[in-house]
Amino acid sequence: MNEIKEPILCCPNDPDDAKTLADVAGTKIDEVFIGSCMTNIGHFRAAGKMLKEVPAGSLQTRLWLAPPTRMDEKQLMEEGYFNVYAQAGARTEMPGCSLCMGNQARIAPKSTAVSTSTRNFPNRLGQGANVFRTVSVKVQTSILLLLNLLRWLLLWVNCQLMKNIKSMQARLIA
Repeated sequence: MNEIKEPILCCPNDPDDAKTLADVAGTKIDEVFIGSCMTNIGHFRAAGKMLKEVPAGSLQTRLWLAPPTRMDEKQLMEEGYFNVYAQAGARTEMPGCSLCMGNQARIAPKSTAVSTSTRNFPNRLGQGANVFRTVSVKVQTSILLLLNLLRWLLLWVNCQLMKNIKSMQARLIA
């Protein structure tokens, strides 16, 4: 555990194919799911703290959040995190299984996602979806690794935003 310096993800459709974040860097991520019984309220607080730094509505990656319990949902609402999620453009789901179950909400067909769900089997989160599963946060890592993942995701979103701004500037100048 002391040797782990970056998040580890299970590659799409194979929970045994684990790679470091650096190994999969550059992969286009369409959606992110933070939820399932493997998360705890601290993960949602950490996400909220990171999302406070995101300009309203600037997320280009769809972010799903589903607290594991109604008690966590209520506490997060009381602490104002649901307002933060909404302002950032995140989609919140009912507490419980949500995307992880694979028969309620689903990600877009043929999209690529990062998920804290407990499974990344073919078609589990969406038809033809490729799902990078974060390795069992409670068991394997501390909240710091989830924060690093969120920082990486926010950096990726900001890079995409900057590319769009530069593209628009180039079209305006031309």
